[in-house]
Amino acid sequence: MHTSAPLPESQPEHVSAHPFVQSLARRASQRPRTIVFPESADARTQEAVERLNAAGTVTALLLHDVADDARQAEVADWLHQRRASRGMTSADAAQAARDPLMFADGLVALGHADGCVAGAVHTTAAVIRAALWMIGTAPGVRTVSSAFYMLVPSFRDADNEVLTFTDCAVLPEPSAQQLADIAIAAADDRVRIVGDTPRVAMLSFSTRGSAEAASVARVREATALVQRARPELAIDGEMQADAALIASVASRKAPDSRVAGSANVLVFPSLDAGNIGYKLVERLGRAQAIGPILQGLARPASDLSRGASANDIVQVAAITALQASRTQV
Repeated sequence: MHTSAPLPESQPEHVSAHPFVQSLARRASQRPRTIVFPESADARTQEAVERLNAAGTVTALLLHDVADDARQAEVADWLHQRRASRGMTSADAAQAARDPLMFADGLVALGHADGCVAGAVHTTAAVIRAALWMIGTAPGVRTVSSAFYMLVPSFRDADNEVLTFTDCAVLPEPSAQQLADIAIAAADDRVRIVGDTPRVAMLSFSTRGSAEAASVARVREATALVQRARPELAIDGEMQADAALIASVASRKAPDSRVAGSANVLVFPSLDAGNIGYKLVERLGRAQAIGPILQGLARPASDLSRGASANDIVQVAAITALQASRTQV
């Protein structure tokens, strides 16, 4: 599993002034959510919590002595209920619930908090494991995945583009069903986080049958699964990246598509493609990559880069609060 590299200290002017970045705190503070931070010894996390509470962006809770917390028994019982069928004893659950990360996600699952932000100290694997054990996946979704929100220089008619790239950090070789889950989760989160209408392109090296391969067939199948499950969602595939993004190319390759030329959610066919794609756009296109943001969970639990700055943590906390709105497409 991959975690993103820390962002450069000096960001391009178009990034620091990007309306999406500027709007995160404002939109989150309109209905402040309670976000819990289990990595209380981390100085960056401490600074972020202070800034978030001072600004009123979220109600930020920094966990300290979780073993003495009065909610320990409730969290342990919840975990035992969820994991007993897999052999977890009540004693095992009680021990696991003393871990700050597990306890934090237990608070989220039980409604004592709206979301969790961790990963400045913990690995991605640990963050996802705790989220799956305590929170689980959203209804109709069986896959936890991730997305980067790419703030890119203008390249179409609209200024200040925000593109969703998914999955770039979790699943190496997603199946057709997993690709479908990724697409649905990314579309739903885009509504919450960006606030616009998702237009989903299922990416491939083929557009509409221009080539044949097992990976192409998998993307086609995934597209069909999403279309059956969510017929109201604007989605198309398989599709090459230029057809997904550029209207003049779309008019030649997929003239009748609902999303070609205007896609804002790009679903990559593999982790190789997604990870390479976001890094190329970040480094050569001078985009800012915000993420990875975990998606597909029943309630939000976010994973930070271990190289994250306090400012990165503030941004992810605001996004986590927006994810907690649970608005559907």
